[in-house]
Amino acid sequence: MTTVTLPTVPSPPHSRDGADRRLPLPGRYTVAPGRSLVELTAWYGPLPVLRRRVTLGEASLTVPEGAESPSFRFEFDDRLFSAVLTSEEVDEVHGGRLQLTGDLDLNGLAFPVLLRLRVVQRADDRLLVVGHARPPYRLLRRATGFRLPWRRPATRLRLLVAAEFA
Repeated sequence: MTTVTLPTVPSPPHSRDGADRRLPLPGRYTVAPGRSLVELTAWYGPLPVLRRRVTLGEASLTVPEGAESPSFRFEFDDRLFSAVLTSEEVDEVHGGRLQLTGDLDLNGLAFPVLLRLRVVQRADDRLLVVGHARPPYRLLRRATGFRLPWRRPATRLRLLVAAEFA
């Protein structure tokens, strides 16, 4: 019996130059007017009771040079929903997704939110993402004082965000 030893090729180091990276090159990116979509949906059990487009005032993505975490910032400017979502931690998860842990600042109070983004398209100078956050409405109302119209009962909210950073 003969033993054959196959040559081994070391796995490539994980670097920012690989084809599997989820973010553009380091720099600051913003969303141009008309290149975003934000929708707020209120749910009562399985039924949507309110669906409304929300104006995205400003959005930015900062990708640092080093190994630091990138930062996202979304400013929602609408009469029903005026808030700022800033990321504290951005994790790359399997399947081309980003998971943002951050704070939703409503009425001067920060409420923790998990925003899951799917990277639709990525280039060296552009990033197109679609994602959602599902904060519980009752906890959000108690913590920040945010209220929907009294005719719209809700148990949870869904914040849908689609943006092209360039």
